[in-house]
Amino acid sequence: MSDQFGYLDTVVNMLRQVEETQSENIRAAAALMADAIAKDKLIHVYAGGGHTTLCMGEMFFRAGGLACINPMMETGLSVFNQALKYLEFERTVNYGAAIVRYFKLQEGDVLIIFHNIGINPATIDAAMQAKEDGAKIIAVSSSHWQLESPEDSPIRHPSKKNLFDFADVCIDDLNPLGDAVTFVDGVDEAMAPTSNIIDFYIAHRLELECAAECVKRDVEVPVWRSANAKGGDEANKVYLDKYMSRIKML
Repeated sequence: MSDQFGYLDTVVNMLRQVEETQSENIRAAAALMADAIAKDKLIHVYAGGGHTTLCMGEMFFRAGGLACINPMMETGLSVFNQALKYLEFERTVNYGAAIVRYFKLQEGDVLIIFHNIGINPATIDAAMQAKEDGAKIIAVSSSHWQLESPEDSPIRHPSKKNLFDFADVCIDDLNPLGDAVTFVDGVDEAMAPTSNIIDFYIAHRLELECAAECVKRDVEVPVWRSANAKGGDEANKVYLDKYMSRIKML
């Protein structure tokens, strides 16, 4: 049965647009990630609230994913908190900075920040703190939300800054205002958002490009095997021994 709503075509077209317009930025970000791996540093990942926190989970302890991913996870900002609470927390000034301070970023560390809106306090304060700590920031966000959201939007950080203002590399996920993109006859509101599908794709593209860059440099690529596949626990033990004391979420 075909997709009568056009959602599949919309998502596929957005993925192709990301490839066409953001590949160079993804490769530049992957080079920073490869720099971190070559120096035996962690690759830190943060998300500024709500469903974007799922991107951290998608990159962390994931079959076929990089083993050196350090998710700066805060349950209060995630969808595993009550919805109205995380909504309020992601609009709270200094909350994001406190999370980043807890993880003690060092000069030259690499931090990937996901937030498709890219203007809220939990995102901007985290970026500001990371910059103060001397981290290199890879930002995955939407230029549409950042540029088209009004300056007096109630979700904006008091500084009126955008996430891309702080990034060393900006990756545009092309997410439209409102996120949902599909209409059903008889339903007034748009349905079926795109941001997480696109951001998950970008996350894995970053890892693939990073791995390829590491191979070019003759740097070993630390990759998790599925813990549910034969030999998975044995293969992963090497990385668990290496990273258990360094990654707080392991």
